[in-house]
Amino acid sequence: MNKFRFTINAIAIAIFTLAFVSIAQGQATRTWVSGVGDDANPCSRTAPCKTFAGAISKTAAGGEIDALDPGGFGALTITKAITIDGGGGQVASVLASGTNGFVISAGANDVITLNNLRFEGISQALTPGLDAIKLNSAKGLFVLNCEIYNWSQNGIEDVSAAGGFLMVHNTSITNCGLNGILVNPSSGSTQINVAVTHSVLSRDGSGLNAGSNVKATIFDSMVTQNATAGIFAQQTAGGPTEVAVDHCVVSNNVSGFQANTSSSSILVSNTTAMRNANLATTAGGGTVSSYGNNQTGGLAFPNTPTGQT
Repeated sequence: MNKFRFTINAIAIAIFTLAFVSIAQGQATRTWVSGVGDDANPCSRTAPCKTFAGAISKTAAGGEIDALDPGGFGALTITKAITIDGGGGQVASVLASGTNGFVISAGANDVITLNNLRFEGISQALTPGLDAIKLNSAKGLFVLNCEIYNWSQNGIEDVSAAGGFLMVHNTSITNCGLNGILVNPSSGSTQINVAVTHSVLSRDGSGLNAGSNVKATIFDSMVTQNATAGIFAQQTAGGPTEVAVDHCVVSNNVSGFQANTSSSSILVSNTTAMRNANLATTAGGGTVSSYGNNQTGGLAFPNTPTGQT
């Protein structure tokens, strides 16, 4: 009898082990998509999937999805740490009509990296998409070497109440109806740190719109032809809003810089701010200040600290 029980237990353990191995094998650290792939495939390099949504279910947390060749790989909801890389020199695109491109609702310790991707919200003559990238929650998001255009709302929207960081590098965000980048966490949220470098924010509602409890820096970037403001700061119910602008071109916007409400400030240095309908607009105690070495066509910033120009 004891021998029989031992045999049954051994078989049960073996079955459990095989099931665990099977699940583990289904979660690869690197998966692949292709324009000629199939989501029924295991998403390996030799048998790639067709869409990002098909690949992410077969990719382990902290893993990476890579594009083998050009293609449209579809909208996606991200709930775990992941890197998605479209590969350099080809078109790995996300095309959406009437919905968001990527929605990120990940854990408090999850970091997401999006690299070499094109997000197209369909021509404005058709039914455009909403947000190209909407970040609801995560520790942080990197958007690197991407193109984002033709979205009815925002290129990137970060509303993470738990705080974290957003890094946008070498990315163009154009023709978005509301904002190129909107960072607007809910009231009582933890601070969000934002960095935008070597990027273009053009023909959006506002280029960069920073809400409450946001500390943002934009460096070496072009912000132009935006319908409301190139750089917009507005503290509402949460903590203060601070935006630093350095070595940028802020041109041909309705307002180059706009700070609304108290505890909203924009600090500008080493920047060319020419041909804006209004150099700077303030309301409710907001401040726009020059920290020196700016080219403004002879116009003056509303606030200039002592010893600065």
